[in-house]
Amino acid sequence: MRRPFALLAGVLLVGAFAVPASAADGDGKGDQGFTIKDSRIAESSGLAASRLHPGIYWTHNDSGDGPYIYAVDSSTGKTVARVTLSGIGAPRDTEAISIGPDNQIYVGDIGDNLGGKWPYVWIYRLPEPKKLVDQTVRATQYVVKYSDGARNAESLVIDPKTGRAYIIDKNENGGHLYEGPARLSSSGTNYFKPVATVDLWATDAAISPDGKQLAVRGYFGGIYYDWNGGRIKRKGRLNVPLQGQGESITYTVDGSKLMYGTEGADSSVQAQDVPGGSSNSSSGSGSSSASGGSGGGVGGNLKVGALAVAVASAVLFGIRRLLRR
Repeated sequence: MRRPFALLAGVLLVGAFAVPASAADGDGKGDQGFTIKDSRIAESSGLAASRLHPGIYWTHNDSGDGPYIYAVDSSTGKTVARVTLSGIGAPRDTEAISIGPDNQIYVGDIGDNLGGKWPYVWIYRLPEPKKLVDQTVRATQYVVKYSDGARNAESLVIDPKTGRAYIIDKNENGGHLYEGPARLSSSGTNYFKPVATVDLWATDAAISPDGKQLAVRGYFGGIYYDWNGGRIKRKGRLNVPLQGQGESITYTVDGSKLMYGTEGADSSVQAQDVPGGSSNSSSGSGSSSASGGSGGGVGGNLKVGALAVAVASAVLFGIRRLLRR
């Protein structure tokens, strides 16, 4: 998939502004963060916490891998199962994964390498395996179109209460939350319609396990909303960790933390407390991912992160202006 100039700025800045984080060093703390150690997963582009298998996170590669999803043990960072999806065509640009009611896994083949030219995209649904071993599972394939024309997207969420599917398109100037039909149909086209604006260049999104909060991330920031059954209301900004190519986000099973993933070999998944101070973790600072703070520790790291975002934005727009001349 084509990668925007924002990524160049992000990669250049990671070394200068990287925030030390024990949550990303693969120390076996599980929901405190981990490193994906499977060499087959070089473009992790989606993340979903398993409820059926606590401590397991499902992920997948971007494009060019095949019809596979991977179960990663967060205590070790190692893959414990690779599931092959059967009964579907060849995936084009798999960008998102989410788990809905009854432990159904939804995979969003919704990226668009042509920048919004595909006449349709796909969602795949399969039951989460009860045993974590390499296996083939038959999936249901759904054809998806947008009511207002083709577009690129990387965010798929499933309402944990209703099972309804939603997509957020990826637009540099901000996009929209698209609502699918109450029940997806495998025999016809499923039209998704815009129901709310999303003020972000979105690379992934997730709904909290209790169905109350929507978190949307981009390369250099994030926003959280009251979910309200898809009638979202903006509440505040997320302190997204600075990552080389931040492509994924999910809530932990207990809803206390947000897990942020990135592409690349040996990619890290970093944990942050959910906004609003609802984390159950016993971190000494007691601050949430939407909190500030002063001095060192978490507060100091957040200031560094904010500075990095500001510089990254400046570099991004400077590059664009030069290229337009």
